[in-house]
Amino acid sequence: MRIKLLPAHPKFGFVNNRMVFFVFSALLVAASVGLFLTKGLSYGIDFTGGIMIEVKTPQPNQIGDMRAKLGKLELGAIELQEFGAPDDILIRIPAQVGGEKANQAAVNAVKVALGDGIEYRRTELVGPKVSDELFWNGMYAVISAILAILVYIWFRFEWQFGLGAVVALSHDVITTIGVFSLIQHEFNLATVAAVLTIAGYSINDTVVVFDRVRENLRKYKTKPMDELLNQSANETLSRTVMTSLTTLLALVALYFLGGEIIRDFAFAMIWGVLIGTYSSVCLAVPLLLHMGVQRRTIEEEAAEQQP
Repeated sequence: MRIKLLPAHPKFGFVNNRMVFFVFSALLVAASVGLFLTKGLSYGIDFTGGIMIEVKTPQPNQIGDMRAKLGKLELGAIELQEFGAPDDILIRIPAQVGGEKANQAAVNAVKVALGDGIEYRRTELVGPKVSDELFWNGMYAVISAILAILVYIWFRFEWQFGLGAVVALSHDVITTIGVFSLIQHEFNLATVAAVLTIAGYSINDTVVVFDRVRENLRKYKTKPMDELLNQSANETLSRTVMTSLTTLLALVALYFLGGEIIRDFAFAMIWGVLIGTYSSVCLAVPLLLHMGVQRRTIEEEAAEQQP
């Protein structure tokens, strides 16, 4: 027995309702930018520098006692939070003046203050110079990926397709940052990796739809452009939805069962798959109607490929 999530021949009005999608996406992007400017991001130690220690306590709910002990060390604004379980605690300590030796001395002071019975699962030390380099390298990676995608789509299709794809892709990246700013999940190198993965996933969906658009431009010589674009989006909708659904099943399992270490990565990917699927169908394709795609150029390309 086959499960049908969509009709055999869907006829949703993606292009007809494009202004609704454009306004919704514009509001989403504006809200994301506003949240980033007002609330900012909860940067992880990768980008801020400092010390992060993950410990397992003999008894649950000992954060209060631990905070009192560590507060006497005068190491700065120490943050403690549960890390998946009541007896699993994450300790964040600001970078210490004096470099690596001072940071290592702070780690030793924490261990002495907490006493015996504590299991130290992970200790990370990141200096301010390294954290600054990691931040900018992450930003360069995202920008470079977007530019590379623009060039790739430009050469594979036409510049109008490339511009539409980059607009949709930028929409996905900005809204992902907006969501992290809203919920204040930690934004670290793993999140940057998730953003890059989202870019790849989203552009894959967009290329599939664009391929069908180009194919239909060669096939239907006189069909109005809005009808042709809408037909192309509907013809690839089943593949897009099924691919996204199967990916989401794996990501949801990863989010709930993968542990705290990769939970932020999994969350970013879940959002990215959802927003990437939306932008590929509801933004990238309708945008072509306003980009001035030339049917003549596609027809000339098809003629050149014929023997």
